[in-house]
Amino acid sequence: MTADAVSAPAGQADGPAPAAAPPVRGPRARTWAGYLRYGAGKVGGAAVSLFAVLVTSFFLFRLIPGDPVKTMTGGRPVSAEQLAALRREFGLDLPLWQQFTDYCGKALTGDLGTSYQFRAPVTEKIADALPNTLLLTGTAFVLYTALGIVIGTRSAWRQGRLGDRLNTGLALTLYSLPSFWLGLLLIIVFSVGMGPVPGLFPTGGMESGGEQGFAHVLDVAHHLVLPVLTLVAVEYGQTLLVTRSALLDETGSDYLTTARAKGLRDDAVRRRHAVPNALLPTVTLIFVNLGRTVAGVILVETVFSWPGLGGLFYQALSVPDLPLVQGLFLFFASAVIVMNTVADLVYPLLDPRVGR
Repeated sequence: MTADAVSAPAGQADGPAPAAAPPVRGPRARTWAGYLRYGAGKVGGAAVSLFAVLVTSFFLFRLIPGDPVKTMTGGRPVSAEQLAALRREFGLDLPLWQQFTDYCGKALTGDLGTSYQFRAPVTEKIADALPNTLLLTGTAFVLYTALGIVIGTRSAWRQGRLGDRLNTGLALTLYSLPSFWLGLLLIIVFSVGMGPVPGLFPTGGMESGGEQGFAHVLDVAHHLVLPVLTLVAVEYGQTLLVTRSALLDETGSDYLTTARAKGLRDDAVRRRHAVPNALLPTVTLIFVNLGRTVAGVILVETVFSWPGLGGLFYQALSVPDLPLVQGLFLFFASAVIVMNTVADLVYPLLDPRVGR
């Protein structure tokens, strides 16, 4: 044996050292990599949708008949020079393609233009009306989500009984009603009064005026009852039906049979095992409804003269106040798109099978 062979470490062959093996990625790293790819695809799709809404909001409302400049003058006699000056002030004398590029460039920086009728920035008008809409939709959203989940769970667990049939039938009936029709009906019955039922609530508006402190809070709550009741009656049925359907899919699962075999009471099986798994589709629906409620409150706010984004949209559409209409349309559509994207991003965290 040579000296070199003796001096070489045991088990090491002559020649260059073998290359190091690449690190093995664990299942957690692969899971997060897949989730990031999934999330990037959803966010990219949302960005494309937002751009499509931006383009649609510009061209769609220019199909509305009427001259906004003449509408702004209120029918007063105005010279051609004054009309031309107004068109120059609001950029309506520019070619359509230049108006579009200016609108897109400003919108990407948060500038949605200046309202024709209010002579104020569109973002300022939206910011002023947004708290009133959030008060109305937020209150309704909490109530109809809680009612839908609780009643839907109990109906599914007692499938086929009288309570289940009544709850399902009522939910289907109310969900099929137009919100503006139901709102008008509630005004006739509970505001104007009908037969033995006296007028209990205001016909519209957000406050009576002149109230301060806690009396003002009670006054706003008094005006809030009927529009919130309208939204809750129309919207809770969808949450109820989705929750009921998802829980019915879980009732025949083997893990529930195992839980019962271990001696758990029926209420414990429902609360601790069936409901958490059945709520996955409902959680997605909650995020979707949150955006849809903000966008779909236009008719209810108009019927009840509620000073929110819906009432503002109706005022702008009657002019037409193009910058304000475009800005509100973009805001409503963005709320739906963003909430849908959030739902898509949250669901794989609740159910790892999604997004693989």
